[in-house]
Amino acid sequence: MSDSQKKDIDKQIRPVLRELNSTSNAMEASAVISRDGLSIASVMGTGVDPDRLGAMCAALLGLADTTAKELQRGELKQVLLDGAKGVLLLVHIGATHVLALAAKPNINLGMVLLEAKKTAQKLATII
Repeated sequence: MSDSQKKDIDKQIRPVLRELNSTSNAMEASAVISRDGLSIASVMGTGVDPDRLGAMCAALLGLADTTAKELQRGELKQVLLDGAKGVLLLVHIGATHVLALAAKPNINLGMVLLEAKKTAQKLATII
């Protein structure tokens, strides 16, 4: 993929991520990551390295995929990491990309799951 193609995709993805982040004051960050851990586009605060986040999310998703298969749970749809200081949700965007979003612990998880699913469907038409 050329640099101009990457910039074009980034210009299309970032508004979708901004819209996702605006659905709640508890939303902190969102990113589109390739399955191999490359950050494609992100909207997040300072202090978060998108490339590092991408690598960690790819590793987490890979392990979750393997676990779902080994335990015969079917195709993995999402991964939810619920920590004391917030949540991280990973949702597949087709076979090659992942939507990652981070939110504060007080967020309505049902709303997050719904908005993430809708956003992943939108992003699938772009990527």
